[in-house]
Amino acid sequence: MNAAADKVTVLDAMVIGAGVAGMYQLYNLRKMGLKVRAYETATGVGGTWYWNRYPGARFDSQAEIYQYWFDEEMYKSWKPSERFPAQPETEEWLNYVADRHELKKDIQFSTRIKSAHYDEETNRWNVVTDSGELINTQFLLACCGMLSAPIENRFKGQETFQGETYLTGKWPKDAKSLTGKRVAVIGTGATGIQVIQTIAPEVSSMKVFCRTPQYAIPMKNPKYSEQDWAYWCERYDETKDKVMNSFAGFDYDFTAKPWHESTEEERLAVLEKHWEEGSLSLWLASYSEIFFDEDIAEEVSEFVRNKMRQRLGNDEKLCNLLIPTKNDYTFGTHRVPLESNYLEVYLQDNVEPVDCRTTPIQEFVPEGIKTEDGTIHEFDVIILATGFDAGSGALSRIDFRGRDNRSLKDQWQQEITTAMGLQVHGYPNLFTTGAPLAPSAALCNMTTCLQYQVDWITNCIDFALKNGKKTIEVSKEVENAWVKHHDEVASKTLVVKTDSWYMGSNVEGKPRRLLSYIGGVGDYHNRCDEIAEKGYPGFKID
Repeated sequence: MNAAADKVTVLDAMVIGAGVAGMYQLYNLRKMGLKVRAYETATGVGGTWYWNRYPGARFDSQAEIYQYWFDEEMYKSWKPSERFPAQPETEEWLNYVADRHELKKDIQFSTRIKSAHYDEETNRWNVVTDSGELINTQFLLACCGMLSAPIENRFKGQETFQGETYLTGKWPKDAKSLTGKRVAVIGTGATGIQVIQTIAPEVSSMKVFCRTPQYAIPMKNPKYSEQDWAYWCERYDETKDKVMNSFAGFDYDFTAKPWHESTEEERLAVLEKHWEEGSLSLWLASYSEIFFDEDIAEEVSEFVRNKMRQRLGNDEKLCNLLIPTKNDYTFGTHRVPLESNYLEVYLQDNVEPVDCRTTPIQEFVPEGIKTEDGTIHEFDVIILATGFDAGSGALSRIDFRGRDNRSLKDQWQQEITTAMGLQVHGYPNLFTTGAPLAPSAALCNMTTCLQYQVDWITNCIDFALKNGKKTIEVSKEVENAWVKHHDEVASKTLVVKTDSWYMGSNVEGKPRRLLSYIGGVGDYHNRCDEIAEKGYPGFKID
């Protein structure tokens, strides 16, 4: 504790983050009657939807399911303008939620958490902010986000570039116009694709530095009328039940006959149906075999490749650069992006792809980017869509210290483990959402998973308090059992055979483990429910 501080803020519970999970966690704990406060680095609520305000940022979960389910009237009163709303509307919606439930009065903005140390004598957490404020709390709820720790310093010499550099995960509110500028975009994942397809018409020229090709699905994004939203309002209970029990937390699931029980014509019909759906359903509701069977995954991959080739006019150079091959990876083992005329961008005269597999980026220079072949590419603006230290990154950037002064960051540099993504052994009264080894971000509609985790945590704390207990800590045995189960399920899939941020492969030195539980959202909920129903066996509640 910092002895120089004037006072200590004493709380029953403290929430880190005011995004989708943090806002709901604050709501629940306040409803329990606890003295609780949330702390947020940003100047407003929204989490992901505050920071990711880059050009083209939008949902890839449909508006009717990217929702809170604790207030039916709130659901029905907010009317999305389209199926996949853009970032400004989403940020507005989250402010609507915060204002409706008067959450902002209990959120301290513009505050970054530096450290959180557990005091074994008092069984409480001592937390320090970037301004030196001290907080003493019984329960600590880390709602830091699965994809909220952007990778910033990827390239040598970034500070030498004399133009504007923008990081998609921290896009400034006052970013300058890109109209008429010479622009570089580094990264062609889901975020990079949204940026590229959005700014192509306005920039003078754009070079896209391409390394890993993507299987991309065209997004169908119709506008929503009053009648459209009334349709979903009538199905509130039905939709809520579906998202909580499906494989990936969406309102669709794998329902087709097994691949080997279907004819070739039936399979093609299923794939075409989901392709025309214009959502993530081809990935998460066509054939589950794409996650397990290499031959089936390759057939589905070839289906997607053919669709992409047609749109590129079978241009051999572009197809080789932008479409994955069997040697790269199969469809569904990486994050699948939705896009709107993304491929057609490369047919424009002002757009040029740069193949980073043959000529990688060497360094940034004052004029722009130097590639390993010695070419200097000159730009006015460089946009970094270079990804995140997913799952563990946001938590590792805070100095969490548990029993015996153990460091969460140091532990996770050796091996990333949790119990259901909800607690880590050795850190009593610390609960996490969107953490590793829960179905989060990679394989779950985020509002579905985060709300369930918040509800489970809230009920666990309520159980302890009603029984006169002060501390909750998962045992090492339960944590080990969950890690073993998680790894056994993951090992049966093709996902673990690929290199992607799913496996932590995009961060040098990060331990290799599938960051998200792949057993399915419904299965995860059932397993967590069973623990709660039995009175939390394996959790030390004192």
